[in-house]
Amino acid sequence: MEWTPSLVTQLPKVELHCHLAGTLRPTTLAELAGKYGLQLPRAVEELYVYRDFYDFLEVLRLIALVLREHEDFERVAYEAIEDAFTTSNVRHLEMSFNPQYFIPSGASYATQMKGLVAGIEAAEYDFPVSALLLAALDREWDPASASEMMDLIVAHRHERVVGIGLDGPERAGPPARFESAYRRATQAGLKKTAHVCEDNQTLAEAPPSHLDACLDLLQCDRLDHGYNLMASKASIQRAKDSGIYFAVCGVTSVAANRSRRLAAIERMAAAGLNTTLNTDDPAMFHTDMAHTYNHVLEGLGWGWREAKQFSLAGVEACWLDPQAKAELRNDFQRQIAKLEVQRT
Repeated sequence: MEWTPSLVTQLPKVELHCHLAGTLRPTTLAELAGKYGLQLPRAVEELYVYRDFYDFLEVLRLIALVLREHEDFERVAYEAIEDAFTTSNVRHLEMSFNPQYFIPSGASYATQMKGLVAGIEAAEYDFPVSALLLAALDREWDPASASEMMDLIVAHRHERVVGIGLDGPERAGPPARFESAYRRATQAGLKKTAHVCEDNQTLAEAPPSHLDACLDLLQCDRLDHGYNLMASKASIQRAKDSGIYFAVCGVTSVAANRSRRLAAIERMAAAGLNTTLNTDDPAMFHTDMAHTYNHVLEGLGWGWREAKQFSLAGVEACWLDPQAKAELRNDFQRQIAKLEVQRT
């Protein structure tokens, strides 16, 4: 069956690798900055144009300054879900937020949770979307800070927070440094993921060996990115044997690396690795799930078969409870069948 961009837009989708801070609409960012008397470093329309990966990270940290009150978090969570559904028919979203980003500006963990949960609940009422949260640790902060963060996550345990993540540049914090925090997450019954082998960093900064640390020490249930592991046959085999899902992202912050990113995704699929397709930071990358799907399909010469595979893989890799996952799987299969009948 032939595919069209319109058909792929209608395909039901799951988003598993999406950072709250990267979903801010430029207009929302500008309004919140004005609310707190903050001046943006450049014009809003140019704010999400980056010199390199590290410039992107600095802009990301600026966003942390404009989320302070629970109403701010509620607004951003709602808009993230609204945009995901209306642009791309996303039906389930697992969104990462970095508590460490916002606490220095006065937003306690409890404040963040109050706003995020309110935003999610309002969006779930308005749209046919379910949403969960992942509390992400920033690897540029030391392990002691990660331990303090785990204290808060456990003390304020909420059913919406189903897992933890680890992001930021790997050169600043190899995964093994956070073994203790991840052990506590395991004890608390939380799922675990981590950014690993990201291709915007060199092989020396984000080596294939980090995969072993994520599997053996952190005991991750899912992983984000993973492209650099393709430089090691042993790592490829380890990843395949583990059966772990990689939440890959078709669009990257560094435009010059986009063709390399597509090539890595193609090689991961050819090697038999389990992958789901995601946006990472949709607003900041000028993308959404429909655009990401179409970008990857067109760039790799793939079609409807691969689009369906990504759609259903998202269901299998998500962290909904078994009953909710089964219901989502059935709903996706019905939607896909309906789309295929319409095209015949």
